[in-house]
Amino acid sequence: MKKKEEERKKQIMKAAFNAVSQLGYDKVTLQDIANHASVSKGVVHYYFTSKQNILLELLESTTNKIYNYEIQEIGKHQTAIDKLHAYLNAVFVSPIENKKFYRVYLDFLAQANSNEEYKRINLKFYENCWGIGQEIIELGKREGVFSSDIDSLTYAKMMRAMIDGSLIQWLTCDLEEQHKFYKETCLNSIVRLLK
Repeated sequence: MKKKEEERKKQIMKAAFNAVSQLGYDKVTLQDIANHASVSKGVVHYYFTSKQNILLELLESTTNKIYNYEIQEIGKHQTAIDKLHAYLNAVFVSPIENKKFYRVYLDFLAQANSNEEYKRINLKFYENCWGIGQEIIELGKREGVFSSDIDSLTYAKMMRAMIDGSLIQWLTCDLEEQHKFYKETCLNSIVRLLK
């Protein structure tokens, strides 16, 4: 794909994310996506054959982008505790970004019961998240900062459940100033769980 076409496709994907964030999965149309991208509906159809097609690619690209960012951030640190802090900072990016992402992501999760592709993409995302958690936990076990008798996969799953649960709870309280509280409380709870 030519550079100009790649840029146009990214523009449409970003517009799709913003449209779903504002309107919701069920209400968004290809015309809404085109309007958000400031292009014609025909241009959207040139790159994506259907709403389903663009939203599948949106979910996969968004979850891959998040995973790659989290990996990059924890890779900057050497100790398990520092990596855990970096992981939480990468997930709890900012109130605005977290609110936009979780509004979109929760809409996709609601569709997953009836869509095998969404289930596949979501499972891959969580497997990646669990891999991050396992890496941090295994390092912490070797360093002696986490309990040596915990199963790293089980606890990595619980770690991600605490992260997502904290962010969803923060989102439902709709108080931007509570974002930091939920991040710090989540971090402290994870550390206590792993010791």
